[in-house]
Amino acid sequence: MQRLTLSILLLLSLFSGPSVASTVQLSTSSSGSVLNGQIELLEDVDGQLSIADMADAAVQSRFQPAAGRTSVGQSSNPWWIKLSLQRSSDAPAQWWLEVGAVTLLDLQIFLPSATGQWQLRQAGERVGFAEGRDHDYRRAVFRLPLLGEQPQTIYLRTYDPAGNSFPLRIWQLHDLEQLAKREHLVLGLIYGVILALLLYNLFILLALRDPTYLWYVLTMAASLIFIASMSGHGFQYLWPDGPVPAWLDRITLPILVSLGILRFAQALLSTRTTLRIAHHILNGCIAVYLLALAVNLAGYRSETGLLIGLIPIVTVPTLLFSAAIRWKQGFTPALFYLLGYGSVLLSFVILVLRAAGVVQPGESTAYLFPLAVAAEAILFSFALAYRIQILKQEKADALQQADREKTARLTQAQANAAELQHSVDLRTAELAATNERLRQREQALQHAAFHDPLTELPNRRYLVERCETALANARRHSEALALLLIDLDHFKPINDKHGHDAGDLMLQQIAQRLREHVRAGDTVARLGGDEFAVLVGGADAEEHAREIANRLLAELAKPVMYGAERLTVTISIGVALYPQHAGTFTALYKAADEMLYRVKTRGRSGSAVCGEDGELSNSARLHLDVLSVPSGLL
Repeated sequence: MQRLTLSILLLLSLFSGPSVASTVQLSTSSSGSVLNGQIELLEDVDGQLSIADMADAAVQSRFQPAAGRTSVGQSSNPWWIKLSLQRSSDAPAQWWLEVGAVTLLDLQIFLPSATGQWQLRQAGERVGFAEGRDHDYRRAVFRLPLLGEQPQTIYLRTYDPAGNSFPLRIWQLHDLEQLAKREHLVLGLIYGVILALLLYNLFILLALRDPTYLWYVLTMAASLIFIASMSGHGFQYLWPDGPVPAWLDRITLPILVSLGILRFAQALLSTRTTLRIAHHILNGCIAVYLLALAVNLAGYRSETGLLIGLIPIVTVPTLLFSAAIRWKQGFTPALFYLLGYGSVLLSFVILVLRAAGVVQPGESTAYLFPLAVAAEAILFSFALAYRIQILKQEKADALQQADREKTARLTQAQANAAELQHSVDLRTAELAATNERLRQREQALQHAAFHDPLTELPNRRYLVERCETALANARRHSEALALLLIDLDHFKPINDKHGHDAGDLMLQQIAQRLREHVRAGDTVARLGGDEFAVLVGGADAEEHAREIANRLLAELAKPVMYGAERLTVTISIGVALYPQHAGTFTALYKAADEMLYRVKTRGRSGSAVCGEDGELSNSARLHLDVLSVPSGLL
């Protein structure tokens, strides 16, 4: 009964009372509208108010119109927001409420339910990303209860000592999704520019080992994460499964960015040697930033926010003054630094003013900081590139001056060095020529070891090694292999009748024809005398071996002209196949040789494939494999 009575009083307070908020009338064109002009605010000074207290008329009387404000700045107290909504008869009943403060520490929204109770939704950095919203969007978005034509009041409670902001907009879901696509495009381009420059200068850092590039990379990395945090993408993609950790919140990240900017400025402007007073001041500011970082990690968010708001009073004029002086000294990179830091400074001042409530958040400032950081990244990159050019030029000038000073004293030494260099060059050239001759000789010996000098075909040794490799490959890929042994019939009479020159010509022509009538991947070898071999591989090895054998019988029997003489021979071919007839090279060679011998006994001028007439059975092949009968090739 007590709960029912409290609920009745609360519902009555929504429709009456001295400080009833102006009701927002939602129409078909209201999607995307800003609501802050029609909300009321209440500062919870002692932080003791609860949603049940909203039924108290005295509490209701303390609400004040927001007058369009979207931020109340830094405050150690929670703030209550009162929003009344109703729809026109032609407007949709389902609406979505967006709370545009992406880095708010603690946000609670109280939605009325059909039973008269309040439904609490917890959001902000204290809960996980998905837990704190009803739609996967970088800002907190909540599905409202179905609206009727009667007013319905919603309460929000916001708390963040570093700055309370609460830009509110009402949406239809499809309009919100279209907006998200446009935002992803804009922010994606900004992220891409910064990331590209970061990676580019990271490569330069790895090449040059220059500490200035190190501080640039660290600054841009912290800035990129800070932008992602400020846009809500950091919470959405980098740490979506739980509360935002203290070392990646809206206080820590600006500190890390500021530390990087200060150290980058010291390195780029060479303040240690050119501006010693400014260098010491910046060192002091760095120490204060580190102290602020420790204070924030200890849980003192409000004090840290105040501290990092005061440090720029010293750092900003020091950095601007240092950059201006170095620019006046003729150090052009200081101008790029001045412009880049100035753009970020302007956007950062606006962010501080937004946090303090002086400037209200809005679309005009939504992308200001990311764009400023992108401009800073570009300008700082220009400054680094220009600095490297200056250092190179200074080094070149120094070397040139040193050369001029040494010219008079080193004239004779240079002449001696030139003479010595000439001698070294001559000796080097001789050694190079000797090395080239040795290399050519080694190549010739290597070629001679594996090739027949008369026909330039691979020799026995090459065939053995090639066949072993081909067999291993055939086993791995389950392919076939064919070995053709070729012997010239009636070759000896040519030597006896016409001389060895005629025999050599015949062998060279036979070798040439063999090369022309096999595939590029097949191997042709001369085994010695008038014996040749062809190694055929591939899935179609058997078919191709038979084709080659038939073709060679015709081609190799064609006459060879020796002067006016027509020299002719016939050939005998023996063929053995892997794995049908043998599993090792020795056995394969033996099987092919037996087929060659069989052709000879039949009258020569023909070919025979092992097993086609039943000469070798599987047991005979196994016997050959086991015995590994030497072929005489090894």
